[in-house]
Amino acid sequence: MDWLTAENLIAVGTALMGVLVSIVAIWIERWVPRRRRIGYRVQLDTAIGAGAAHTSVLTGPGATVRRGLFVTDQELAEANATIVLLRIENDGGLAVSGDHYTDGGNAGLTVVFGSTEDAARRRHMKAIVVTAPDHPGLLTHFDAAWQPQVGATTLVLPKVPLNRGAHYKLLVLLTGGPIGSPVSVHGNIAEGVVHLNRSTTPDDKPPVFSRAARTVTFALSLCVIALAVIIVREQTPPPIGCAKGTLTVTGSTAFAPVVRELAKKYEKDCEGSTVHVNAHGSTSGIRQLETAGTKASKGSPAVIALSDGPKPSGYPQLRESMVAVSLFTLVLNDGIPVESLTLDQIRRLYRGEITNWSELAPGVDQPVRLISRDANSGTREVFQRRVLDRNELANSSLNCESLDDPASTVVRCELDSTEQVLSAVAKLPGAIGYTELRSGSDLKGLHRVAIDGRRPVVEEIGESSYPYREIEYAYTWGQPPADSLTSSFLNYLIRGSGQDVVLTHGHLPCATPKGLKVCGDG
Repeated sequence: MDWLTAENLIAVGTALMGVLVSIVAIWIERWVPRRRRIGYRVQLDTAIGAGAAHTSVLTGPGATVRRGLFVTDQELAEANATIVLLRIENDGGLAVSGDHYTDGGNAGLTVVFGSTEDAARRRHMKAIVVTAPDHPGLLTHFDAAWQPQVGATTLVLPKVPLNRGAHYKLLVLLTGGPIGSPVSVHGNIAEGVVHLNRSTTPDDKPPVFSRAARTVTFALSLCVIALAVIIVREQTPPPIGCAKGTLTVTGSTAFAPVVRELAKKYEKDCEGSTVHVNAHGSTSGIRQLETAGTKASKGSPAVIALSDGPKPSGYPQLRESMVAVSLFTLVLNDGIPVESLTLDQIRRLYRGEITNWSELAPGVDQPVRLISRDANSGTREVFQRRVLDRNELANSSLNCESLDDPASTVVRCELDSTEQVLSAVAKLPGAIGYTELRSGSDLKGLHRVAIDGRRPVVEEIGESSYPYREIEYAYTWGQPPADSLTSSFLNYLIRGSGQDVVLTHGHLPCATPKGLKVCGDG
């Protein structure tokens, strides 16, 4: 089940949440209001009488700053009279008939003026007026049989039928206190409720969207944002053939800069992969791969060995792939003003027949120092096979500066890596060494030397007779599985975007049209 990923689960869950919210919102919008509801609201609650001529601020619902004088008799003035305007309406989705009031008798609703817990803190009715300008028929229910009791703290309203949206108002004159104490309405409605609401009146600005609409909009916006984040994360798909796991690439130090850059690119493009580059020379890499393959109980270990030139004999289990044509070059300390050497001169230098540079550069009295690679080096193997046509001399120095073997005629030392060779040649007067092409252009204190007047040029591979070049091979233990990290990285190196990196480091990919011909010719 390839689709069962964390990203897909989040996407599906978010989409389902958006659908669920929409369904719930529609249900709330259409079905919840479709019940019987009577709402009430205190639209005015203010003091009157002589005391109103003074500055007073009421606390609680309907509090306001009052100015002026309500002309009343002395009794009302002394009794802290107040006027309350109460609105009662059907704000549900269904009509309320007289039969839906279930408090018994003729009681429909009961209005309590003041605290419901403490009767001593209630206000007393002095007079009452019922108005219904939009629904005058409602007033017929307030007939002679309805007789509010003057001085009472509660008011029992008749069973007034209310169609959807219908309302009436009560203007009540009250005495006693405390002023501004709450006014509440109570009653029981069959399949309905009586509740305090906030009706839209001319003093209120109606909302552009209902609460349900705002809730749905907010929830769906969150869903869209979550999906957008997932889409943005996935808009750059990984390259085809990515694989997860850990891989070790060993072998050639000359080709190591290419592989290190490719390893970083692959790890960035293919999440979950780790590529370790551990280069100690071509022959050393071949042996490391052989050891890993022998220890593996079955299958191919996650190891690739890179070699400058074909592997030595005696490794039948190793499978080779041609990667690129690599150019190599001789490098010389800048203190020696020699730009080109013939094949004969190079061979005489490395046979120990030329011991001082004065033989090749008159006026330059400087002993020759041969800075070479160890026996595991593929770069050395290529140099011996393609240029010297024989093996190098034995090692005669440990510090690359002075002779340790009195029988030797020339200083020759061996180092473990291309970087060490370049550093020693740049530092030691009279030193000469060899390296792959790109590495020789990155350090100061040394320069490249042409062979028989010919210089290594990538564009001229296959056309020039420049001798110091070789095919770079990648070896695996048998045929690795097609879905393994070994196969994936090998394809990335040979055929994928790795070709651009190979070119920028001064090598010709074998998979290019020109490289196919050169690699095929060997």
